[in-house]
Amino acid sequence: MPGTQQFYDTIRDTVFKGHLSQSQVDGIETILSAAANAGMTDQRKVAYMLGTVYHECAGTMQPVNENGKGKGHPYGEKFKMGSGPGHRVPYTTPDQLYYGRGFVQLTWYENYEAIGRHLNVDLLNHPELALQPDIAAKIMIDGMTKGMFTGVGLGKYFDDTHADWINARRIINGNDCDTLIAGYAKNFYKGLTGIDA
Repeated sequence: MPGTQQFYDTIRDTVFKGHLSQSQVDGIETILSAAANAGMTDQRKVAYMLGTVYHECAGTMQPVNENGKGKGHPYGEKFKMGSGPGHRVPYTTPDQLYYGRGFVQLTWYENYEAIGRHLNVDLLNHPELALQPDIAAKIMIDGMTKGMFTGVGLGKYFDDTHADWINARRIINGNDCDTLIAGYAKNFYKGLTGIDA
């Protein structure tokens, strides 16, 4: 479902500091369309995804490569997660690095493998596919709703009885910038619904 004029007027003022480019609108429309196609009706969840993308993609609303392409991180040096720090497992094939890509910065060999298998997309051999907007949107939606990133999905934080805008960050990256992202998400929610969160 495309964004309404009210939606764009609201987020232009509250999130985008008075200006939205066509590229930003295109990215937002890709996400809204993918969310509708996935049957998402809870606008809090859609808003939280948009707030996450705004943060993770530095406001561009387009899939991006991680700054530094994993430099200084084990996933940027051909290591699998293994059982955690100190127990990383090296790999030699495929000859790819699994640094952050997409709307939500998909990282690690195992995550590319699992999400790729889930979506029937060969992300292990072609990790750059995570930068295609339609694929990036599917990665984000399934990862965030089904708990494929951290084992916890949006349903834990948004249900019939409560909305936990701050702790929802745990589905992506612990509590990193949780309050900031919650603020963005609430502004997107107001744009989508006309209601303050």
